[in-house]
Amino acid sequence: MSAARPLTTLRALAAIAALPLLLTACGYGSDAQDDTPRAEVAADAEKLSTDEVRIGYFPNLTHATALVGREQGFFQKELGGTEAKYATFNAGPSEIEALNSGSIDIGWIGPSPAINGFTKSGGKNLRIIGGSASGGVKLVVNPEKIKSLKDVKGKRIATPQLGNTQDVAFLNWIAEQGWKVDAQSGKGDVSVVRTDNKIAPDAYKSGSIDGAWVPEPTASKLVSEGAKVLLDESDLWPDKKFVITNIIVSQDFLKKHPDVVEAVLRGAVKSNEWIDAHPDEAKAAANEALKRESGKALPAEVIDPAWKSITFLDDPLAATLDTQAEHAVKAGLLEQPELKGIYDLTLLNKVLEAKGEATVDDAGLGAE
Repeated sequence: MSAARPLTTLRALAAIAALPLLLTACGYGSDAQDDTPRAEVAADAEKLSTDEVRIGYFPNLTHATALVGREQGFFQKELGGTEAKYATFNAGPSEIEALNSGSIDIGWIGPSPAINGFTKSGGKNLRIIGGSASGGVKLVVNPEKIKSLKDVKGKRIATPQLGNTQDVAFLNWIAEQGWKVDAQSGKGDVSVVRTDNKIAPDAYKSGSIDGAWVPEPTASKLVSEGAKVLLDESDLWPDKKFVITNIIVSQDFLKKHPDVVEAVLRGAVKSNEWIDAHPDEAKAAANEALKRESGKALPAEVIDPAWKSITFLDDPLAATLDTQAEHAVKAGLLEQPELKGIYDLTLLNKVLEAKGEATVDDAGLGAE
């Protein structure tokens, strides 16, 4: 991976400017307000600066900090008399829209929609306030057709959608092999087939794709259908870490209710701490949340390998987000975006310092 460098302006290519695809993250289930029972708010609990906080996330494993934090009551405990309300999403554009409209205040989301949401608003609608997950992305292939990395040339490989985080990563990897692909059409030395995660397993079984560069649990679902892991994206990054999920907040909500934001961050830090200390229980809690929210739990042959490939952490890995944006520029999907101010890690570092833990860095992309 090339080193990160400052980025200055954003423009989607004219041919795709009208499409919402660049904002898309990888989710499962449908966009819906979550009206399932919430943790009880104690009648005598002290309320913070607002009656409620609305939290958004995706019902998938890379958002397990939110799944577990809700399931185990970590957020509500930290919020006291301020009620945590929740909404689930399956794509970045709808979550960004909800944040912009005030339908949610805080959300878990991938790097591409965070970058686009920030730059398209001129840096006015959101801040990244913490990290949540790293890894969980793999190149899985049909072992009968692809036996080595060089065999990927000439094959049909799926990514979730044009311009999303995994699509950009795959296009960058292709370029590093010295191969040529037109980013918009996906045609070239490799055929990049944009395929929704929900239908990728069927596309693989039918033979319409030879493999996929996808996040978990889609990668493990494909492996359960006979695919093999050819490459783990973590192996391409320094220390094998790169951001896959961030925590964002409306700048207006952050300004008006920093005590509430801090409480949610304390809940997130405690969730990650509990996940690390109780991996099997945390996996079960996340799967129970998935069953409640999407109607179906993941089978052991899918969730077990998927869970192992994701690292849950508080550090937003800011330098890797900067590099991911650079990859989108190199692929021709974006002009250089201005990311200065996308991070405000003040409250997260306050929470970490209070626990005696090391603070995290914004890679020079913090708010003034």
